[in-house]
Amino acid sequence: MCGIVGYTGNRKAAPILLDGLKKLEYRGYDSCGLAVMDGREITVNKVTGRIANLSERTRDGEAVPGVSGIGHTRWATHGAPTEENAHPHLSNDGRFAVVHNGIIENYMTLREELKSEGYHFESETDTEVIINLIQTCFTGNMREALIKASNRLRGSSRSGSSAPRSPERSTPRVNRAL
Repeated sequence: MCGIVGYTGNRKAAPILLDGLKKLEYRGYDSCGLAVMDGREITVNKVTGRIANLSERTRDGEAVPGVSGIGHTRWATHGAPTEENAHPHLSNDGRFAVVHNGIIENYMTLREELKSEGYHFESETDTEVIINLIQTCFTGNMREALIKASNRLRGSSRSGSSAPRSPERSTPRVNRAL
């Protein structure tokens, strides 16, 4: 079981996402994370353990710029509870982020296909397949990319994805423990 939260508006997204994650912590507490967009850049923060660890890392969200984002609290199904396996996951090019709840039954087949096309994977999760499928399907229209990628997935799941307004000009920033 996992918890997913998203926000888009005029206020700082990270504090709002953290508040939402705290309310969903009962749905998963082995790791958590958030991805926040500031219009050009996606900043990802991931930790193992409880939301309090993420709050501390991000100074209650104040250290993370941006007014749009997604957050996730995880109870592991694929892969151990590590920062690498925590959500959100970024696409290989860093333009897109995703969180996911469920199981992708055909993820190993898709993972091998994507690897043969040059994609690399940093986690042991089925979720990372989703975001790299979105990247491979993206030709300028995010909605079309989401539909094409979703049509390739088999299983029972829900996901949330996000990208800057201009994905072709975005750069990723991942914050992990040193």
